[in-house]
Amino acid sequence: MTTGEGDEPVVARVTPETGSSVARLLGMPLGLDVWERHADFLVVAAPESRLSELERRRLARVDRWSTAADYVARMQARPPAEDDEEPPEDEGQPV
Repeated sequence: MTTGEGDEPVVARVTPETGSSVARLLGMPLGLDVWERHADFLVVAAPESRLSELERRRLARVDRWSTAADYVARMQARPPAEDDEEPPEDEGQPV
């Protein structure tokens, strides 16, 4: 786990506690930068202080992945998935 120094954003998976929901978290003014929304969790970037506050208030479980800068650099360096690739030049052209 990598945590941000000071207020450096950390990318984390945020899962609502039992009895809550993603929609409820999104409706609260939590100051999270939501990168992905899934049915049962969010991927967010936020300062460590905000993530700790979610845990302290027992609003969500937080799995910290890395600093936002490290996460973005890692994603940019990885090869594209098959469905991310652009079609060859002759595909998708009108016949």
